[in-house]
Amino acid sequence: MSFINIEIKAKCIHPKKVNAFLLAHNAEFIGTDHQIDTYFNVPEGRLKLREGNIEKALIFYNRPDRKGPKQSDFNLAPVNDSVLLKSVLTAALGIKVIVDKKREIYYIKNVKFHIDEVQGLGNFMEIEAGNKTDISKTKEALQKQCDYYIEALEIKEEDFIEVSYSDLLLQRSF
Repeated sequence: MSFINIEIKAKCIHPKKVNAFLLAHNAEFIGTDHQIDTYFNVPEGRLKLREGNIEKALIFYNRPDRKGPKQSDFNLAPVNDSVLLKSVLTAALGIKVIVDKKREIYYIKNVKFHIDEVQGLGNFMEIEAGNKTDISKTKEALQKQCDYYIEALEIKEEDFIEVSYSDLLLQRSF
C-alpha cells in the first residue's frame, strides 16, 4: 500500500534536549533500534532493505532533495527473511550504499520522531507526519503537524538536511 509522509531531517546538536521534549509531550517511546539500511541501485527513487530489531521492511520511496519539509511517497513491505531477500536484490540490482545507524523511535499520535546516530555522519533527527495510521489525513494537515514540531523543537533552517543518509555517505566517499 502507498502512503504519504511530510518529513524533515536535520542535524541534531542536542539529542538529549529532543528526547526531553518528546517525553514531556507524552511521546510513546518504541525503543532503540540498530538499523542496517541497504540501498540498491534503481533508476529513480530509493529502494532500501531495512534490517533492525524493531523495524524490518523493504521500502521504496520518492522524495525531492530539498531542505525543509517535503512530501515523501512510499511503499513498504514487511520482511521475514532479510538474508534471502538481500541476496536476491543484490544479485538483481547491486548495492549502492549501506547506512548503519542507532535510532530512537517515538510517536505522538501519527507523527513519528527519530533521534539517529549514523555511523560516519553524526547525530540527526527526523520528523515524519504520516497518514499510515490514518489514511484520511490530508497532505495539508500533515504539513501543519510537521511545521508545528519544527517550531516547537526550535529547528533552524540551516540545520535541515536535504538528502538521505545514503546520499550523505556517498558524497563523503568522493
